Amino acid sequence: MNANAPILPILIPLLAALLQMVSGRLAFQRAVGLLATALLLLATGWLTLLADDGVLRVYALGDWPAPFGIVLVVDRLAAGMTLLTAVLGFLVLLYASAGFDEEGLHFHPLFQFQLLGLVGAFLTGDLFNLFVFFEIMLLASYVLLAHGGGLARTRAGITYVVLNLVGSALFLIALGLLYGTLGTLNLADLARVLALPGHDQALARLAFALLIAVFALKAGLLPLSFWLPHTYSAAGAPVAALFAIMTKVGIVAILRVQAIALAPVMPDLLDNWLTTLALATVAFAALGALAAPRLKSLAAWLVLLSAGTLLLTPAQASAGVSAAALYYLVQSTLAGAALFLLTGIIAEQRGKAADQFMAGPPLPSVWLKVAFLVLATTLAALPPFSGFIGKLMLLTSMRDVAAGTAVWVVVLTAGFVVMAALARDGCYLIWKHRAAAQPLVVEPIGWQRVTATLLLVAAGPLLAVLARPLSDYTMRAAEQLHAPGAYVTGVLRPGAANNGREAKP
Repeated sequence: MNANAPILPILIPLLAALLQMVSGRLAFQRAVGLLATALLLLATGWLTLLADDGVLRVYALGDWPAPFGIVLVVDRLAAGMTLLTAVLGFLVLLYASAGFDEEGLHFHPLFQFQLLGLVGAFLTGDLFNLFVFFEIMLLASYVLLAHGGGLARTRAGITYVVLNLVGSALFLIALGLLYGTLGTLNLADLARVLALPGHDQALARLAFALLIAVFALKAGLLPLSFWLPHTYSAAGAPVAALFAIMTKVGIVAILRVQAIALAPVMPDLLDNWLTTLALATVAFAALGALAAPRLKSLAAWLVLLSAGTLLLTPAQASAGVSAAALYYLVQSTLAGAALFLLTGIIAEQRGKAADQFMAGPPLPSVWLKVAFLVLATTLAALPPFSGFIGKLMLLTSMRDVAAGTAVWVVVLTAGFVVMAALARDGCYLIWKHRAAAQPLVVEPIGWQRVTATLLLVAAGPLLAVLARPLSDYTMRAAEQLHAPGAYVTGVLRPGAANNGREAKP
């Protein structure tokens, strides 16, 4: 059964989506969706426990071995990212099942296809199938973005679709160049072939540069990031919360390609330019957060800020830096998603003021105020929550890198700017009140939305309490990621070299 474990995160959302399309009854689709995401959570949790033994698990579809067939590769990084996707997916779907799914057609099948694309992108060991899973994820996201209708979502959707179609075209061009130059698209086989003489290195560098540019577009690297704040702030709250992990797909792809294929033979491909643009992205996002006119826009800018911070790390090619980045990735994803869900509730409770930073009716529930304060503390990277721990780990790990001084200055300055923005905005939401002209009538929040939001908000304190075991896991994941020889051997010769097990001292 363990040998078939890697295919379960693919099969569960796929079968759920197909089953949901059999019947258009919303109650049936909700039940199937919640059951499927719960099963996905159990399957990815089990997969993460299995992956922590250090063995690289390779699942060859149709029993065709790499590099000729399609393979799913499970290491600690892939397993952890699928678990994060499942946790976020379950809580977001619980929130959406309180009524948001009624605002348009086919929400639940599209949601499952979105999860399918996400987990597939993390598990695949082949660049062409990474493209396939990217497209599944993007096609679902196009419709989910427009769910509920409205002019703002339509405009954002057009921009989002056009940019991603351009990105997909560049992705295909890069894959064509790689296959024409190296004769393979399997990531492990690419690393093997790159180490051999006889290929056009300049053309290979161009192909990889195009590939990294595509991943940077998905991640929101400046100057390719102007679409992200507008798109995320236009989406419905549950959709934007799920989108919080989409930028991380591009970042994880860059980390994996850099560690396995580029670091051994092209260690200078990401030097200087990626770190410089990532620093510019952090500064740009911090200014955007300061200028944000409403809470949802602020949440979108903070997603971009976390993406820029994470993009500082791939060029360093260090297990210590990658480990810190993975911890920061987990906490920033959950905190960003929590802010989108909380924004959806706050906007409904303030009437016409909605989530705008202006005086409005007081929030009727104490838990909303407490949740915002906890979340703001986490997002501002203040102690004692996980935002502070994640940023401290990241800055400490980059203390001795070439651009270490610039990283510290920009990241800390951006942190102070975000702290000021959150403090100012919290004053409007919690303390500055204005009586409504007419009594404000609001709908009950619903236990699903309260539960999903509070669990995501609680991730800030919880990840701080679990910082030691989580950081230990991310360190083991980073060490396994930065052992390309074990990955290549484990994928191309699964029965050899201890099946990709990491070396023991």
